Amino acid sequence: AQPSCRHNCGYNMGSCSCASSCQYYGNCCHDYNDYCHQTTHRPVGPTTVSNCGGYLYSSSGNFMSPNYPNSYPNNLDCVWYIRPGSQIIQLDFYDVSTECGFDYIYVYDGSSTGDRLLGRFCNSTILHSTGSYLTVRFTTDGSVTKTGFRASYRVVSRGLCKYNCGYQVGQCSCSSGCENRGNCCSDYQTYCGGNTTVPCGGSLFGSGNFSSPNHPSYYYDNAYCVWQLRTTDDQRIFLSFTYVQLENCCYCDYIAIYDGPSVSSPLLGKVCDDNRSVFYSSSNYMTVVFRTDGSVVGRGFKADFMSSLQPSSGRVDCSLDNMNIVIEKSYLNSLGYDGHSLYLYDPHCRPQVSMYQVVFSFPLNTCGNIRRSVGDRILYTNSISADTSTQGQITRQSHLRMNVTCLMEPDSTSQIAFIVDHGTNSSITGSGRYNTSMAFYTSSSFYEKVTQVPYKVSLNQYLYVQVGLRWNDSNLILFLDTCVASPTPFDFHTRVYYLVRDGCPVDDTYQPITTAQSVARFSFRAFQFLRASEAVYIQCKVVICPASDSNSRCRRGCSRRAARGLESEHESQTLVVGPIQLNDSEKKKEEPENQNKA
Repeated sequence: AQPSCRHNCGYNMGSCSCASSCQYYGNCCHDYNDYCHQTTHRPVGPTTVSNCGGYLYSSSGNFMSPNYPNSYPNNLDCVWYIRPGSQIIQLDFYDVSTECGFDYIYVYDGSSTGDRLLGRFCNSTILHSTGSYLTVRFTTDGSVTKTGFRASYRVVSRGLCKYNCGYQVGQCSCSSGCENRGNCCSDYQTYCGGNTTVPCGGSLFGSGNFSSPNHPSYYYDNAYCVWQLRTTDDQRIFLSFTYVQLENCCYCDYIAIYDGPSVSSPLLGKVCDDNRSVFYSSSNYMTVVFRTDGSVVGRGFKADFMSSLQPSSGRVDCSLDNMNIVIEKSYLNSLGYDGHSLYLYDPHCRPQVSMYQVVFSFPLNTCGNIRRSVGDRILYTNSISADTSTQGQITRQSHLRMNVTCLMEPDSTSQIAFIVDHGTNSSITGSGRYNTSMAFYTSSSFYEKVTQVPYKVSLNQYLYVQVGLRWNDSNLILFLDTCVASPTPFDFHTRVYYLVRDGCPVDDTYQPITTAQSVARFSFRAFQFLRASEAVYIQCKVVICPASDSNSRCRRGCSRRAARGLESEHESQTLVVGPIQLNDSEKKKEEPENQNKA
């Protein structure tokens, strides 16, 4: 039998849902409207939550999140139905303080959460309806609460085009015909102007950059732009997105990348918010599509592309320790070179030449490498040249110059665990990741590293963790963004406990320890998950920024983040350490207590 919403309003039923969000996601159970359509919030426990949703019929009024100006509860799903019944509505959110990225305000242009989504917000904003109804939904997750928001609304005769391109907004219009009729809203040109005339897409060759329409201003609704990138037959295309700010909805506004000359070519991937932003083609063609829906706009994107040797001819790999450039001798021979005459910006840096390959391998900050910041990423460049014959008056040998580029990727994650004892001929491009490590130490002096696996400790024992770059670089800063614990090394989402989140301490015993800019150290007291094995695994995400960037994420410290698409990117990595396990003596202490509970 099909799952029923009767007696189940507010819950997910597996194959379908009885929560109010099902109207947004399109997965409501068959009898949702019969039993749950008027549900304003799902149960959050035996305590009644006041001010969580309701109906607002006056021509003006105010409402606020539960408990405002005190902290709102966890696991909320509140819905307010604003229904003055005439003209259009101006909705003003002010004094907004939520856990951005986890707790959101949704605003719908209509009488229910099934109508057009105007946007998802965690900051102050002003919106206008296109009719006489608005619906507001406020959802929170299971951890970290803030003061929430206060909002006011009133009936007005004309609105604004932000979030409303293509619609009539009271006595003014945000549709393309308004310029002919002379009734455009005051901000039409800013958000919607020229949405049928601004050129986008095209055919691009070699190397260069391109961006969304109007960038860095807002792109328009219902855009469909196609760029075809092309290079010579012996080259491949390297594509990197240096800026992305789209609507927080991956099926609404997105960038699709295809491995070939058209949209029927294989899909390499999509960019919307927290996605990969570097792509390689397998041929000398790549196609990029930018598509937007009819609501909510952002500042779009900017992308760089360049021609690169195909991997069978040459490649470059980077880490914090080394840059490795590999060139096939067969390719060099086709150009009239054997490899022994090659050199870098520093002519003393010469390659190792084998029967089939020519290899340069050297520390990243040597051999003349040029280091520069591109946005919040770090780019290393060099050039391979060759000695040419000086004999005679002429030469028929082509001048060799290969540009070498390595873009450092911004993620690094480490994981450890404890077991609680209760107690220009061509270019070569590539990308790399900074080498980071994470380990336990025996004391706050961080002199002796723990080598025991699993690391057996006692309940409430102080544990000392160090995360650092394997190779010290004074041009980089390492910042500890998030550390989370799990009873399994394979899942850091389902059942987790945060030590630090977005640079903000969460666990009461978490203590950061002042360190050098390339190392982060902290301590906390050992614990154990209930109804789980004795093992605890720790995963930490670090952010790596240029030391010269005074506005980087590393400099801001504790900061609740919006989705990645709304902010600049940084090199970051995730590391895992563990397991930590209880000592046998601690386990014996727990056995009688567990038996009593049984």
